[in-house]
Amino acid sequence: MRTEDFDYELPEELIAQTPVEPRDASRLLVYNRGADEVRHMHFYDLPDFLKAGDLLVRNNTRVLPARIFSFTKNGGKVEILLLKRLNLTDWEVLVKPGKKARPGAQLVVNNELSLTVLSTGEEGSRIVRFAFDGVFEDILSKVGETPLPPYIHEKLKDKERYQTVYSKVEGSAAAPTAGLHFTPELFEKLKAKGVEVADVLLHVGLGTFRPVKEDDIADHKMHTEYYKIDEETAEKINRAKREGRRIIAVGTTSVRTLESAADENGFVKAGEGNTDIFIYPGVKIKCVDALITNFHLPKSTLIMLVSAFCGREKTLEIYKTAVEERYRFFSFGDAMFIE
Repeated sequence: MRTEDFDYELPEELIAQTPVEPRDASRLLVYNRGADEVRHMHFYDLPDFLKAGDLLVRNNTRVLPARIFSFTKNGGKVEILLLKRLNLTDWEVLVKPGKKARPGAQLVVNNELSLTVLSTGEEGSRIVRFAFDGVFEDILSKVGETPLPPYIHEKLKDKERYQTVYSKVEGSAAAPTAGLHFTPELFEKLKAKGVEVADVLLHVGLGTFRPVKEDDIADHKMHTEYYKIDEETAEKINRAKREGRRIIAVGTTSVRTLESAADENGFVKAGEGNTDIFIYPGVKIKCVDALITNFHLPKSTLIMLVSAFCGREKTLEIYKTAVEERYRFFSFGDAMFIE
């Protein structure tokens, strides 16, 4: 299967620059696979499409204030974006400009935080070692900024708007954006309807947004991300499976977590680790029955994952409809429910 098979035309003005208020006022395209039917709704209509016994699985990761600015001994400014923690002191990061952050370079953030570049990693990333006086997370909360995807050019007024209302565990370089549409009030409505909720964890890396560069998607090397499923969540999922109830994933990150831990029959095992699972048309979806997701970048692994649910041609047909109907795309854009 060719990477170019997952391309589509998107007018730039449809790339959402700011989030809709309130969160659940965003639009919702509902695609019923059984009836092959598309409906145009709003996210606050979601309870109308869920039923008692459905299990909604969401990713409770929290975005790190991962963008920090450091300085060379000569006063040159270097922007650093934290990607992945490797141990207590070492991180994989992106740097800009790269020529000021060659291996051996020493950079200073402030009097509490400095770093040394250890080596060059994949695709121009760096492995760095931080030295800090105090608790790293506390220092980071003071000096770090919330990173936004490069296609968003507007400044975010409220940093919490790029976090889900249920975010708990810091560690992501980007938000699990399908979850941004939910409000506490919407969860109350779902609970009243008998919908169950379970939390998994996957720390989102920036690799998730990178376009696939290889001509054949089978040649693409998938990035790894840390995930965790606790015993309580695994039992909830497996009970729902045994009882024939729907597992509905909130976002592609929840899909990747569940499918990484699932056996051939869709039952999951509690545990943690790193996953490099790549889901595209032809890969069997074992655990997840339905998906809530945003509209994704052309040629990305995310649109390929969605195509595993709907098929490539139907996915591109739905995206074409979304463009014609002037849906908003990407992180702060509208949502789709595939049932």
